[in-house]
Amino acid sequence: MSTSKGLFISFEGIDGCGKSTQIKMLCSYLKDRNKEFLMVREPGGTDISEQIRKILLHSHDQEISDRTEALLMTGSRAQLIDEKILPFLNQGKIVIADRFLDSTLAYQGGGRELDLNWLIDLNNFATNNTFPDITFFIDIEPEIGAMRSGSSKDRIERAGLEFQSRVRQSYIKLSTLFNDRYLTLDGNLKKKIIHKKIVSHLLEKDPW
Repeated sequence: MSTSKGLFISFEGIDGCGKSTQIKMLCSYLKDRNKEFLMVREPGGTDISEQIRKILLHSHDQEISDRTEALLMTGSRAQLIDEKILPFLNQGKIVIADRFLDSTLAYQGGGRELDLNWLIDLNNFATNNTFPDITFFIDIEPEIGAMRSGSSKDRIERAGLEFQSRVRQSYIKLSTLFNDRYLTLDGNLKKKIIHKKIVSHLLEKDPW
């Protein structure tokens, strides 16, 4: 179920790819044009989801199992969908998500090597079969992402280059599987060039 009223945009990519920068630039662009939008991040975005985020991304005495990680991610997403995303889209407005269901497929599917079909079913249940209209995948090499991320890394970012490489390869597969909504962008390009490509694609899909 894609949204029929509002416009749902998601940004995806490995850690350090530049998603946050492009989201900020897009939000500024929309704000300058008096477009009403909601920006959310995953995991997080609601009081409950932010509590789950703390569990997921910070160190614990006990390691989080891969299946638990997937369930927590999708549990956070289910709350975000019900509380924030769907109500906003149903008002005909724009939602911008810093990660959404594809992150689970890439990180827990590719990175943690959990069964992809199981994760797709789990995602569909968590999101009430709600999918982004447009997904911007910013693609970079894991080595570049690691340099950009610096020394301050969360629990998942510390999983290492081999893990990030599996995540990246999963994103590349997803961009083919869901090519009707994916646009792959070279994360090595200058920030302004990437931003222009994003705006151009949005105007082509939904001329405001």
